[in-house]
Amino acid sequence: MTKKMIILNASPRKNRNTATLLKEAQRGAEAAGAEVEYIDLVSLTFKGCMSCMACKRTGNKCGGLCAFKDDLRPILEKIIQADAFIMGTPIYWSNPTGMFRNVIERLLFPMLSYNSDGKGGATRYLDKKMNCGLIYTMNVTPENYKAFGYEAILSPDRNFLQGYYGHCEVLNAHGTWQFYPDYSKFDHSAVDVAEKEWYRENQWSKDMEAAFEMGKRLVE
Repeated sequence: MTKKMIILNASPRKNRNTATLLKEAQRGAEAAGAEVEYIDLVSLTFKGCMSCMACKRTGNKCGGLCAFKDDLRPILEKIIQADAFIMGTPIYWSNPTGMFRNVIERLLFPMLSYNSDGKGGATRYLDKKMNCGLIYTMNVTPENYKAFGYEAILSPDRNFLQGYYGHCEVLNAHGTWQFYPDYSKFDHSAVDVAEKEWYRENQWSKDMEAAFEMGKRLVE
């Protein structure tokens, strides 16, 4: 049976760093024989969790799916029916984009019941296994990633996806070329352009290869 993967681009840009890596992941998944649907979230109209609590009502028939009907709801339905899921986002002010956060809220919260499982936790309306991947593109170097505590900021999303779906891996692309291809058109005196050029020439191809392998691995 052909496996299905959903890829979400949570960047406002459709053809830059994040999208490039996500499309490499798509190529990898398709090379492994999967059927892939790639979606630019910026083209949709949607919100985060509206706290309507329809997914928690006694006797609800949501089945772990967000009840709020907008452009995101059919995408969420496709995700919970898929075999694998990847979402990518640039990092703005040390955090993923609002689009990314809105998806996480509405993907995970409806799965969780407030009924006790008798073991100190809660039951779930949806208990599903799925391979997940997160791709982050960012301006900071690996050294500043550690120094500024990015791991503590970003790891909860990976941990929640891992906990709910059983598997989640992360690809970080550090020091990306933010104003590609020409920094001269922007204020940039605090930027080491030579460092950016080195990254583009030496690391970017490795990031693309890693994204390809992630896409392939998640559907194998």
